[in-house]
Amino acid sequence: MNLVLISIILLLGFSSYFFGRKKALVIQSSQRLTALPKFYGYYLAIWCAVPALIIFALWSVFEPSIVKGFILDDYDGQNLSKNELQLIYTKVKALALGSYSGEITNYLDNSANKYLRIKGIADNSKVLIILSILIFSISYAYKSVKNNSRMREPVEIFLKWLLFTASLAAVLVTIGIVFSLLFEAIKFFQAVRIVDFIFGTHWYPAKTFVRDGMPDPELMKDAFGAVPLFAGTFFIAFIAMCVAIPIGLLSGIYLSEYAGFKVRKYAKPIIEILAGIPTVVYGFFAALTVGPFLKEVGGAMGLDVSAESALAAGGVMGIMIIPFISSLSDDVITAVPQSLRDGSYAIGATKSETIKKVIFPAALPGIVGSILLAVSRAVGETMIVVMASGLAANLTANPLESTSTITAQIVVILIGDQQFGDPKTQSAFALGISLFLVTLFLNVIALSVVKKYREKYD
Repeated sequence: MNLVLISIILLLGFSSYFFGRKKALVIQSSQRLTALPKFYGYYLAIWCAVPALIIFALWSVFEPSIVKGFILDDYDGQNLSKNELQLIYTKVKALALGSYSGEITNYLDNSANKYLRIKGIADNSKVLIILSILIFSISYAYKSVKNNSRMREPVEIFLKWLLFTASLAAVLVTIGIVFSLLFEAIKFFQAVRIVDFIFGTHWYPAKTFVRDGMPDPELMKDAFGAVPLFAGTFFIAFIAMCVAIPIGLLSGIYLSEYAGFKVRKYAKPIIEILAGIPTVVYGFFAALTVGPFLKEVGGAMGLDVSAESALAAGGVMGIMIIPFISSLSDDVITAVPQSLRDGSYAIGATKSETIKKVIFPAALPGIVGSILLAVSRAVGETMIVVMASGLAANLTANPLESTSTITAQIVVILIGDQQFGDPKTQSAFALGISLFLVTLFLNVIALSVVKKYREKYD
Protein backbone atom coordinates (compact mmCIF):
# COMPACT_ATOMS: atom_id res chain seq x y z
CA MET A 1 0.00 0.00 0.00
CA ASN A 2 2.81 2.42 0.86
CA LEU A 3 4.41 1.93 -2.53
CA VAL A 4 1.09 2.55 -4.30
CA LEU A 5 0.48 5.66 -2.22
CA ILE A 6 3.93 7.11 -2.95
CA SER A 7 3.50 6.31 -6.64
CA ILE A 8 0.17 8.17 -6.69
CA ILE A 9 1.70 11.22 -4.98
CA LEU A 10 4.69 11.34 -7.33
CA LEU A 11 2.54 10.76 -10.41
CA LEU A 12 0.17 13.56 -9.42
CA GLY A 13 3.11 15.84 -8.68
CA PHE A 14 4.70 15.09 -12.05
CA SER A 15 1.43 15.60 -13.88
CA SER A 16 0.75 18.82 -11.97
CA TYR A 17 3.88 20.39 -13.42
CA PHE A 18 2.65 19.99 -16.99
CA PHE A 19 -0.89 20.99 -16.05
CA GLY A 20 0.32 24.16 -14.29
CA ARG A 21 2.60 25.07 -17.18
CA LYS A 22 -0.21 24.53 -19.67
CA LYS A 23 -2.56 26.67 -17.58
CA ALA A 24 0.06 29.45 -17.51
CA LEU A 25 0.32 29.36 -21.31
CA VAL A 26 -3.44 29.72 -21.51
CA ILE A 27 -3.31 32.75 -19.20
CA GLN A 28 -0.46 34.19 -21.25
CA SER A 29 -2.68 34.34 -24.31
CA SER A 30 -4.91 36.95 -22.63
CA GLN A 31 -2.66 38.71 -20.09
CA ARG A 32 0.92 39.16 -19.02
CA LEU A 33 2.33 36.49 -16.69
CA THR A 34 4.08 37.39 -13.45
CA ALA A 35 6.67 34.63 -14.00
CA LEU A 36 7.84 32.18 -16.63
CA PRO A 37 5.36 29.34 -17.38
CA LYS A 38 7.66 26.73 -15.85
CA PHE A 39 7.37 28.39 -12.42
CA TYR A 40 3.60 27.86 -12.51
CA GLY A 41 4.26 24.19 -13.13
CA TYR A 42 6.81 24.01 -10.34
CA TYR A 43 4.45 25.78 -7.94
CA LEU A 44 1.57 23.40 -8.62
CA ALA A 45 3.84 20.32 -8.43
CA ILE A 46 5.34 21.44 -5.11
CA TRP A 47 1.96 22.04 -3.53
CA CYS A 48 0.68 18.74 -4.85
CA ALA A 49 3.53 16.46 -3.74
CA VAL A 50 5.42 18.05 -0.85
CA PRO A 51 2.66 18.35 1.84
CA ALA A 52 1.48 14.81 1.12
CA LEU A 53 5.02 13.43 1.25
CA ILE A 54 5.70 15.22 4.56
CA ILE A 55 2.56 13.75 6.13
CA PHE A 56 3.45 10.33 4.73
CA ALA A 57 6.97 10.53 6.20
CA LEU A 58 5.73 11.66 9.62
CA TRP A 59 3.07 8.95 9.63
CA SER A 60 5.67 6.30 8.74
CA VAL A 61 7.92 7.47 11.57
CA PHE A 62 5.33 7.64 14.36
CA GLU A 63 2.86 4.92 13.37
CA PRO A 64 4.98 1.91 14.49
CA SER A 65 5.49 3.39 17.97
CA ILE A 66 1.80 4.18 18.38
CA VAL A 67 0.72 0.71 17.23
CA LYS A 68 3.30 -0.88 19.52
CA GLY A 69 2.01 1.17 22.45
CA PHE A 70 -1.57 -0.03 21.86
CA ILE A 71 -0.46 -3.66 21.72
CA LEU A 72 1.77 -3.58 24.80
CA ASP A 73 -0.88 -1.82 26.90
CA ASP A 74 -2.41 -5.26 27.46
CA TYR A 75 0.79 -6.41 29.22
CA ASP A 76 1.28 -3.48 31.60
CA GLY A 77 0.25 -5.35 34.74
CA GLN A 78 2.60 -8.32 34.23
CA ASN A 79 5.85 -6.65 35.44
CA LEU A 80 7.75 -7.53 32.27
CA SER A 81 11.11 -6.04 31.37
CA LYS A 82 11.70 -3.88 28.32
CA ASN A 83 13.41 -6.73 26.47
CA GLU A 84 10.57 -9.13 27.28
CA LEU A 85 7.98 -6.66 26.01
CA GLN A 86 9.98 -6.19 22.83
CA LEU A 87 10.11 -9.96 22.34
CA ILE A 88 6.34 -10.23 22.82
CA TYR A 89 5.72 -7.47 20.29
CA THR A 90 8.01 -9.20 17.80
CA LYS A 91 6.06 -12.43 18.23
CA VAL A 92 2.73 -10.62 17.87
CA LYS A 93 3.85 -8.90 14.71
CA ALA A 94 5.24 -12.13 13.23
CA LEU A 95 2.00 -13.99 14.03
CA ALA A 96 -0.11 -11.25 12.48
CA LEU A 97 1.99 -11.31 9.31
CA GLY A 98 1.90 -15.11 9.11
CA SER A 99 5.61 -15.72 9.74
CA TYR A 100 5.45 -17.03 13.34
CA SER A 101 6.27 -20.71 13.92
CA GLY A 102 6.28 -20.95 17.73
CA GLU A 103 3.62 -21.79 20.27
CA ILE A 104 0.46 -19.70 19.94
CA THR A 105 -1.18 -18.72 23.25
CA ASN A 106 -4.53 -17.00 23.72
CA TYR A 107 -2.79 -13.78 24.75
CA LEU A 108 -0.62 -13.92 21.65
CA ASP A 109 -3.54 -14.69 19.34
CA ASN A 110 -5.68 -11.89 20.77
CA SER A 111 -2.80 -9.44 20.47
CA ALA A 112 -2.21 -10.46 16.85
CA ASN A 113 -5.88 -9.87 16.01
CA LYS A 114 -5.72 -6.51 17.78
CA TYR A 115 -2.59 -5.63 15.81
CA LEU A 116 -4.37 -6.37 12.52
CA ARG A 117 -7.35 -4.22 13.54
CA ILE A 118 -5.20 -1.27 14.61
CA LYS A 119 -2.97 -1.58 11.55
CA GLY A 120 -6.04 -1.63 9.28
CA ILE A 121 -7.45 1.48 10.94
CA ALA A 122 -4.06 3.21 10.67
CA ASP A 123 -3.66 2.33 6.98
CA ASN A 124 -7.17 3.49 6.09
CA SER A 125 -6.71 6.70 8.06
CA LYS A 126 -3.39 7.35 6.35
CA VAL A 127 -4.92 6.95 2.88
CA LEU A 128 -7.89 9.16 3.78
CA ILE A 129 -5.78 11.93 5.31
CA ILE A 130 -3.21 11.98 2.50
CA LEU A 131 -5.90 12.02 -0.20
CA SER A 132 -7.65 14.86 1.62
CA ILE A 133 -4.39 16.82 1.80
CA LEU A 134 -3.78 16.18 -1.89
CA ILE A 135 -7.23 17.52 -2.81
CA PHE A 136 -6.87 20.58 -0.58
CA SER A 137 -3.32 21.49 -1.66
CA ILE A 138 -4.05 20.99 -5.36
CA SER A 139 -7.18 23.14 -5.09
CA TYR A 140 -5.28 25.90 -3.30
CA ALA A 141 -2.39 25.85 -5.77
CA TYR A 142 -4.68 25.75 -8.81
CA LYS A 143 -6.57 28.78 -7.51
CA SER A 144 -3.29 30.68 -7.19
CA VAL A 145 -2.28 29.69 -10.73
CA LYS A 146 -5.69 30.67 -12.08
CA ASN A 147 -5.42 34.11 -10.45
CA ASN A 148 -1.99 34.64 -12.00
CA SER A 149 -0.35 35.12 -8.62
CA ARG A 150 3.41 35.59 -8.23
CA MET A 151 4.99 32.15 -8.65
CA ARG A 152 8.73 32.67 -8.88
CA GLU A 153 9.35 33.84 -5.30
CA PRO A 154 7.60 30.90 -3.57
CA VAL A 155 9.43 28.41 -5.79
CA GLU A 156 12.79 30.06 -5.12
CA ILE A 157 12.10 30.11 -1.38
CA PHE A 158 11.18 26.41 -1.45
CA LEU A 159 14.38 25.51 -3.31
CA LYS A 160 16.42 27.57 -0.84
CA TRP A 161 14.94 25.76 2.16
CA LEU A 162 15.27 22.39 0.41
CA LEU A 163 18.99 22.97 -0.10
CA PHE A 164 19.35 24.22 3.47
CA THR A 165 17.59 21.12 4.81
CA ALA A 166 19.84 18.83 2.79
CA SER A 167 22.95 20.62 4.05
CA LEU A 168 21.71 20.56 7.64
CA ALA A 169 20.94 16.84 7.39
CA ALA A 170 24.47 16.14 6.14
CA VAL A 171 25.99 18.17 8.99
CA LEU A 172 23.80 16.53 11.63
CA VAL A 173 24.61 13.04 10.35
CA THR A 174 28.32 13.83 10.51
CA ILE A 175 28.00 15.18 14.05
CA GLY A 176 25.97 12.12 15.06
CA ILE A 177 28.59 9.73 13.71
CA VAL A 178 31.41 11.59 15.47
CA PHE A 179 29.66 11.71 18.83
CA SER A 180 28.57 8.06 18.63
CA LEU A 181 32.21 7.10 18.14
CA LEU A 182 33.47 9.57 20.72
CA PHE A 183 31.23 8.47 23.59
CA GLU A 184 32.18 4.81 23.25
CA ALA A 185 35.84 5.70 22.75
CA ILE A 186 35.81 7.69 26.01
CA LYS A 187 34.49 4.62 27.84
CA PHE A 188 37.32 2.58 26.35
CA PHE A 189 39.97 5.06 27.43
CA GLN A 190 38.58 4.97 30.96
CA ALA A 191 39.67 1.32 31.09
CA VAL A 192 42.80 1.58 28.91
CA ARG A 193 45.27 4.43 29.12
CA ILE A 194 45.45 6.46 25.93
CA VAL A 195 49.26 6.27 26.09
CA ASP A 196 49.14 2.46 26.07
CA PHE A 197 46.75 2.58 23.12
CA ILE A 198 48.75 5.01 20.98
CA PHE A 199 52.25 3.75 21.75
CA GLY A 200 51.65 0.08 22.63
CA THR A 201 53.19 -2.50 20.28
CA HIS A 202 50.97 -5.50 21.04
CA TRP A 203 47.39 -5.85 19.82
CA TYR A 204 45.62 -8.88 21.23
CA PRO A 205 42.13 -7.93 22.53
CA ALA A 206 41.00 -11.56 22.68
CA LYS A 207 42.93 -12.16 25.89
CA THR A 208 40.94 -9.54 27.79
CA PHE A 209 37.70 -10.24 29.52
CA VAL A 210 35.24 -8.61 31.88
CA ARG A 211 34.84 -10.12 35.34
CA ASP A 212 31.82 -9.05 37.38
CA GLY A 213 31.38 -5.99 35.20
CA MET A 214 34.96 -4.76 35.79
CA PRO A 215 37.88 -5.22 33.40
CA ASP A 216 41.03 -6.90 34.68
CA PRO A 217 43.70 -4.13 34.79
CA GLU A 218 46.56 -6.59 34.35
CA LEU A 219 45.19 -7.81 31.06
CA MET A 220 44.65 -4.29 29.78
CA LYS A 221 48.29 -3.25 29.94
CA ASP A 222 49.58 -5.11 26.93
CA ALA A 223 46.51 -5.98 24.85
CA PHE A 224 45.44 -2.78 23.12
CA GLY A 225 48.61 -1.35 21.62
CA ALA A 226 47.54 0.12 18.28
CA VAL A 227 50.99 0.71 16.80
CA PRO A 228 50.91 -2.53 14.72
CA LEU A 229 47.53 -1.53 13.31
CA PHE A 230 48.59 2.01 12.44
CA ALA A 231 51.80 0.66 10.92
CA GLY A 232 49.93 -2.00 8.93
CA THR A 233 47.36 0.52 7.70
CA PHE A 234 49.93 2.99 6.42
CA PHE A 235 52.21 0.23 5.12
CA ILE A 236 49.50 -1.28 2.92
CA ALA A 237 48.39 2.22 1.88
CA PHE A 238 52.00 2.98 0.92
CA ILE A 239 52.20 -0.16 -1.24
CA ALA A 240 48.90 0.80 -2.86
CA MET A 241 50.15 4.30 -3.66
CA CYS A 242 53.39 2.88 -5.12
CA VAL A 243 51.15 1.09 -7.62
CA ALA A 244 48.47 3.74 -8.14
CA ILE A 245 50.53 6.95 -8.40
CA PRO A 246 52.84 5.98 -11.30
CA ILE A 247 50.14 4.21 -13.33
CA GLY A 248 47.40 6.73 -12.56
CA LEU A 249 49.55 9.82 -13.12
CA LEU A 250 51.17 8.58 -16.33
CA SER A 251 47.84 7.43 -17.74
CA GLY A 252 46.33 10.83 -16.88
CA ILE A 253 49.17 12.62 -18.70
CA TYR A 254 48.79 10.35 -21.72
CA LEU A 255 45.02 10.81 -21.94
CA SER A 256 45.20 14.58 -21.60
CA GLU A 257 48.24 15.34 -23.78
CA TYR A 258 48.97 12.47 -26.17
CA ALA A 259 45.80 10.46 -26.75
CA GLY A 260 43.61 11.26 -29.72
CA PHE A 261 39.92 11.93 -29.42
CA LYS A 262 38.87 8.36 -30.24
CA VAL A 263 41.41 6.83 -27.84
CA ARG A 264 40.40 9.20 -25.04
CA LYS A 265 36.71 8.57 -25.73
CA TYR A 266 37.03 4.85 -25.01
CA ALA A 267 40.11 4.59 -22.77
CA LYS A 268 38.96 6.96 -20.01
CA PRO A 269 35.59 5.20 -19.37
CA ILE A 270 37.36 1.82 -19.40
CA ILE A 271 39.83 3.02 -16.75
CA GLU A 272 37.01 4.51 -14.68
CA ILE A 273 35.22 1.13 -14.69
CA LEU A 274 37.77 0.11 -12.06
CA ALA A 275 36.18 2.61 -9.66
CA GLY A 276 32.77 0.98 -10.13
CA ILE A 277 33.85 -2.55 -9.23
CA PRO A 278 32.71 -3.48 -5.69
CA THR A 279 35.56 -3.74 -3.23
CA VAL A 280 34.50 -7.26 -2.24
CA VAL A 281 35.27 -8.33 -5.83
CA TYR A 282 38.74 -6.85 -5.46
CA GLY A 283 39.01 -8.78 -2.20
CA PHE A 284 38.17 -12.05 -3.94
CA PHE A 285 40.66 -11.24 -6.67
CA ALA A 286 43.41 -10.53 -4.14
CA ALA A 287 42.68 -13.57 -1.95
CA LEU A 288 42.08 -16.16 -4.69
CA THR A 289 44.36 -14.97 -7.49
CA VAL A 290 47.02 -12.43 -6.55
CA GLY A 291 47.93 -13.88 -3.14
CA PRO A 292 48.44 -17.50 -4.32
CA PHE A 293 50.26 -16.21 -7.44
CA LEU A 294 52.74 -14.21 -5.37
CA LYS A 295 53.24 -17.17 -3.04
CA GLU A 296 53.95 -19.45 -6.00
CA VAL A 297 56.33 -17.00 -7.65
CA GLY A 298 58.09 -16.32 -4.36
CA GLY A 299 58.44 -20.05 -3.67
CA ALA A 300 60.02 -20.54 -7.10
CA MET A 301 62.54 -17.82 -6.22
CA GLY A 302 63.27 -19.30 -2.80
CA LEU A 303 61.32 -16.66 -0.87
CA ASP A 304 58.92 -17.32 1.97
CA VAL A 305 55.80 -15.45 0.84
CA SER A 306 52.60 -15.53 2.85
CA ALA A 307 49.39 -16.20 0.93
CA GLU A 308 47.88 -13.26 2.84
CA SER A 309 50.69 -10.82 2.28
CA ALA A 310 50.65 -7.06 2.55
CA LEU A 311 51.94 -6.94 -1.02
CA ALA A 312 48.86 -8.71 -2.38
CA ALA A 313 46.43 -6.50 -0.49
CA GLY A 314 48.33 -3.29 -1.25
CA GLY A 315 48.81 -4.14 -4.92
CA VAL A 316 45.15 -4.86 -5.54
CA MET A 317 44.15 -1.79 -3.53
CA GLY A 318 46.46 0.25 -5.76
CA ILE A 319 44.68 -1.07 -8.85
CA MET A 320 41.36 -0.07 -7.30
CA ILE A 321 42.38 3.56 -6.70
CA ILE A 322 44.08 4.10 -10.07
CA PRO A 323 40.93 5.82 -11.46
CA PHE A 324 40.96 8.36 -8.62
CA ILE A 325 44.40 9.60 -9.59
CA SER A 326 44.07 9.06 -13.34
CA SER A 327 40.72 10.80 -13.78
CA LEU A 328 41.45 13.74 -11.48
CA SER A 329 44.95 14.23 -12.94
CA ASP A 330 43.51 14.15 -16.43
CA ASP A 331 40.96 16.81 -15.49
CA VAL A 332 43.44 19.19 -13.82
CA ILE A 333 45.98 18.84 -16.66
CA THR A 334 43.26 19.49 -19.23
CA ALA A 335 42.20 22.56 -17.25
CA VAL A 336 45.63 24.18 -17.65
CA PRO A 337 45.09 27.16 -20.02
CA GLN A 338 45.99 26.48 -23.64
CA SER A 339 47.86 29.78 -23.72
CA LEU A 340 50.58 28.27 -21.51
CA ARG A 341 51.08 25.46 -24.00
CA ASP A 342 51.11 27.82 -26.96
CA GLY A 343 53.64 30.08 -25.28
CA SER A 344 55.93 27.12 -24.60
CA TYR A 345 55.69 25.87 -28.16
CA ALA A 346 56.33 29.40 -29.46
CA ILE A 347 59.76 29.56 -27.84
CA GLY A 348 60.73 26.20 -29.33
CA ALA A 349 59.99 23.74 -26.52
CA THR A 350 59.04 20.18 -27.43
CA LYS A 351 55.86 18.51 -26.20
CA SER A 352 57.67 16.54 -23.51
CA GLU A 353 59.51 19.67 -22.35
CA THR A 354 56.23 21.58 -22.24
CA ILE A 355 54.64 18.88 -20.10
CA LYS A 356 57.64 18.68 -17.79
CA LYS A 357 58.35 22.39 -17.28
CA VAL A 358 55.02 24.13 -17.91
CA ILE A 359 51.95 21.91 -17.67
CA PHE A 360 53.01 19.67 -14.79
CA PRO A 361 54.05 22.55 -12.47
CA ALA A 362 50.83 24.40 -13.31
CA ALA A 363 48.72 21.33 -12.56
CA LEU A 364 50.77 20.20 -9.55
CA PRO A 365 48.38 21.48 -6.83
CA GLY A 366 45.48 19.57 -8.40
CA ILE A 367 47.59 16.45 -8.85
CA VAL A 368 48.70 16.58 -5.22
CA GLY A 369 45.06 16.95 -4.19
CA SER A 370 44.08 13.86 -6.20
CA ILE A 371 46.89 11.86 -4.61
CA LEU A 372 45.87 12.88 -1.09
CA LEU A 373 42.25 11.98 -1.79
CA ALA A 374 43.44 8.58 -3.06
CA VAL A 375 45.55 8.09 0.09
CA SER A 376 42.52 8.75 2.31
CA ARG A 377 40.59 6.22 0.23
CA ALA A 378 43.33 3.64 0.66
CA VAL A 379 43.61 4.21 4.42
CA GLY A 380 39.88 3.62 4.90
CA GLU A 381 39.58 0.53 2.71
CA THR A 382 38.12 -2.51 4.47
CA MET A 383 37.10 -5.52 2.37
CA ILE A 384 40.36 -5.97 0.47
CA VAL A 385 42.52 -6.03 3.60
CA VAL A 386 40.04 -8.24 5.47
CA MET A 387 40.02 -10.85 2.70
CA ALA A 388 43.62 -10.65 1.48
CA SER A 389 45.91 -9.39 4.24
CA GLY A 390 45.10 -11.55 7.22
CA LEU A 391 43.96 -10.63 10.71
CA ALA A 392 47.15 -11.01 12.72
CA ALA A 393 48.38 -7.61 13.91
CA ASN A 394 52.06 -8.09 13.05
CA LEU A 395 54.48 -5.19 13.34
CA THR A 396 56.53 -5.76 10.19
CA ALA A 397 58.06 -3.87 7.27
CA ASN A 398 58.25 -6.97 5.07
CA PRO A 399 55.63 -6.78 2.30
CA LEU A 400 55.78 -10.56 1.89
CA GLU A 401 54.39 -11.14 5.39
CA SER A 402 50.82 -10.74 6.56
CA THR A 403 49.69 -7.79 8.60
CA SER A 404 46.45 -6.19 9.64
CA THR A 405 44.87 -2.76 9.48
CA ILE A 406 42.54 -0.64 11.58
CA THR A 407 39.50 -1.36 9.41
CA ALA A 408 40.13 -5.12 9.43
CA GLN A 409 40.28 -5.20 13.23
CA ILE A 410 37.08 -3.15 13.53
CA VAL A 411 35.30 -5.73 11.40
CA VAL A 412 36.69 -8.63 13.45
CA ILE A 413 35.79 -7.03 16.78
CA LEU A 414 32.21 -6.15 15.84
CA ILE A 415 31.29 -9.47 14.20
CA GLY A 416 28.72 -11.54 16.10
CA ASP A 417 27.15 -10.91 19.51
CA GLN A 418 28.96 -8.23 21.44
CA GLN A 419 28.97 -6.92 24.97
CA PHE A 420 29.20 -3.15 24.64
CA GLY A 421 30.46 -2.84 28.20
CA ASP A 422 33.48 -4.92 27.24
CA PRO A 423 36.70 -2.95 26.49
CA LYS A 424 37.33 -5.36 23.61
CA THR A 425 34.18 -4.15 21.86
CA GLN A 426 34.77 -0.53 22.83
CA SER A 427 38.25 -0.70 21.29
CA ALA A 428 36.57 -0.78 17.86
CA PHE A 429 35.19 2.68 18.52
CA ALA A 430 38.61 3.92 19.63
CA LEU A 431 40.06 2.60 16.38
CA GLY A 432 37.16 4.17 14.49
CA ILE A 433 37.68 7.65 15.93
CA SER A 434 41.43 7.35 15.25
CA LEU A 435 40.79 6.41 11.63
CA PHE A 436 38.25 9.21 11.34
CA LEU A 437 40.80 11.78 12.52
CA VAL A 438 43.45 10.46 10.13
CA THR A 439 41.17 10.49 7.08
CA LEU A 440 39.76 13.88 8.10
CA PHE A 441 43.27 15.30 8.25
CA LEU A 442 44.12 13.91 4.81
CA ASN A 443 40.87 15.17 3.31
CA VAL A 444 41.34 18.65 4.75
CA ILE A 445 44.82 18.84 3.23
CA ALA A 446 43.55 17.51 -0.12
CA LEU A 447 40.63 19.92 -0.26
CA SER A 448 42.80 22.88 0.67
CA VAL A 449 45.23 22.03 -2.14
CA VAL A 450 42.40 21.60 -4.64
CA LYS A 451 40.87 24.89 -3.50
CA LYS A 452 44.16 26.64 -4.09
CA TYR A 453 44.28 25.20 -7.58
CA ARG A 454 40.74 26.31 -8.39
CA GLU A 455 41.34 29.84 -7.16
CA LYS A 456 44.35 30.11 -9.42
CA TYR A 457 43.03 28.66 -12.66
CA ASP A 458 39.22 28.96 -12.66
